Amino acid sequence: MKVIARIPVGEDPHEVVASSDGRTAYVCIYGGGSLHEINIIDLVAQKPLVNIDTRPLFGPHDITFVNGKAWFTAEGSKSIGRYDPSTAKLDWSMGTGQDRTHMIYVTGDGKKIYTTNVSSGTVSILVDTLIQPGKMAPPGARPHEDWIQTVVPTARGSEGFDVSPDGNELWTASSEVGTISIVGLSAKKLAAKIDAKVLGANRLKFTPDGRLVFISSLQSGDLTIYDARSHTEIKRLKIGHGAAGILMDPDGSRAFVACSADNYVAVIDLKALEVTSHLDVGGVPDGLAWAVQP
Repeated sequence: MKVIARIPVGEDPHEVVASSDGRTAYVCIYGGGSLHEINIIDLVAQKPLVNIDTRPLFGPHDITFVNGKAWFTAEGSKSIGRYDPSTAKLDWSMGTGQDRTHMIYVTGDGKKIYTTNVSSGTVSILVDTLIQPGKMAPPGARPHEDWIQTVVPTARGSEGFDVSPDGNELWTASSEVGTISIVGLSAKKLAAKIDAKVLGANRLKFTPDGRLVFISSLQSGDLTIYDARSHTEIKRLKIGHGAAGILMDPDGSRAFVACSADNYVAVIDLKALEVTSHLDVGGVPDGLAWAVQP
């Protein structure tokens, strides 16, 4: 529970993720949609490695690591991209056509992608589909992959989101109107909307058991806790002057919430639902990630 290293990155770092083996980290250099770098860090030697130029994809913001590859949103290009560390190249991208494609979730098999599109007030559901050649296809035509997108209206300002551990629901909170939208992922439709009054909502995360949902607010500094089944508010904690990134301990004991305005990370006991300590990290903390090394 101490800071063990500080490693330089680009001028506007946002989200961060570690590789599955815990040896490297990837940091998006965002610039409000104008910059075009992902910085790679050696977590063992604790030093910078290389900077990836993501152009023509601008504004990399959120990032996740699935199936040996780094998948990221490119907000400035209304797109999603993918980086393959084995080839050191961007190997795939797709446009969403939505404004401010901001946060991303990729299923473990790499076949489904979910994003929130903040200014459009939508969620994108992208499914990797195998297309067979049609009757008019030329001789020797092969089956190929085709990502099919479904756009689900939620609420303008939908930003922070998470998928329930059972994979059935996607919850997203709107910073502008303070509602929580719940999308049924089988039907690919809006299933419910909660007037949660979480204005300034920044991030949203399920607890590992799927029982509770945490929503942070940059505006109020509150951490709002909802019961996932009953859709009712359980508790509202004042944890600082501006709450941002949320990270759940996989063992279900703790949550970590970045309090950007206070330069610390608040540690929450998931049983007592109380703040137990702070990690003074400085530097306006925001994105959080685990790095687990064998």
